[in-house]
Amino acid sequence: MSTKLYIGADVAQAKFDAAVWQGSAGTALNTFSNTTAGFEQLAERVLALLPTADTQVVLVLEPTGGYELGLVAFAYAHGWPVCLPNPKQVRDFAKSRGRRAKTDAQDALLLAQFGAEQQPEPQQELPAHIQELAELLHRREDLQQLKRSESNRLIGFQQRPRPAQAVIQSLERTIAALDAELAAIEQAIDDLIKRDPDLKREVKRLRSVPGVGEKNVLPILVLFYRWRARTAGRGTPKGLVAFVGLDPQPYDSGRSVHKRATISKMGDRSVRHYLYMGALGGVRGKNALRSFYHRLVSRGKAKRLALVAAAHKILIWAWAVFSQDVDFDPSRFPQEATAAI
Repeated sequence: MSTKLYIGADVAQAKFDAAVWQGSAGTALNTFSNTTAGFEQLAERVLALLPTADTQVVLVLEPTGGYELGLVAFAYAHGWPVCLPNPKQVRDFAKSRGRRAKTDAQDALLLAQFGAEQQPEPQQELPAHIQELAELLHRREDLQQLKRSESNRLIGFQQRPRPAQAVIQSLERTIAALDAELAAIEQAIDDLIKRDPDLKREVKRLRSVPGVGEKNVLPILVLFYRWRARTAGRGTPKGLVAFVGLDPQPYDSGRSVHKRATISKMGDRSVRHYLYMGALGGVRGKNALRSFYHRLVSRGKAKRLALVAAAHKILIWAWAVFSQDVDFDPSRFPQEATAAI
């Protein structure tokens, strides 16, 4: 049976710190540039540390908004499994070990120790077309945010008694340029889907789920691929709900402290937004989601909480459609009240 050597990496934009955990002690490897040359230097240091030829190198790191993608791709190319643990789990692990220092080198050492002691499940590599779709969606979201900001500034200047026309014209040019870039990204997304029959079929099937529409179907699809890759295809619906941050978080202590349960909000905030907005629109139609929502409200559930429960239900239904590769059929998916909140 091959042994494993866990390498922790704390990645920033220009550099990353790496450390190794062997036995009951860790060792800082160095600070490397976040480039191919830096990755090669890390590989040289790691290979010199391998105790046996069949030792498996495992890379452990946290998502850092894309800065880690180059190192992750390098690891996959060299046959290193990659673990991307939940940052909260790593923080809780650090607290349990009494760690208080917060430096890049210490974070790398912590990740290596977390990997060696907790042995998280390695994440599979995303298919190339899903990675491309994720990057396009991320760019679209960035452009939309920029446009909202510039549009709000334009409105603010137009409401002034004597606005500077040069500023207004500048804002209008910027908004027009952002519109053009958004159109180009939208076209790239459409082209990607059209040239991939399987992707097109998956989009169509997900849209059969109440609450899944044109605006949220692609982010939900990417989420499911990420979840399947992160769990090596063994993820459960309950685990997915926690991954998104829609899992219930009770607040009870003793006999006297009892607060209303909330959701953990530990996952991707944008995904929860897409699901909530899907629920907001979905409950207005004549479908199973509307029936589920009104059943909760009739039992005394606050409308806002019922919408959160509906978002939870959309996620569960959509995952079933995706994982089972079937169209949505209300008779196959129960609509009983959920314990999401």
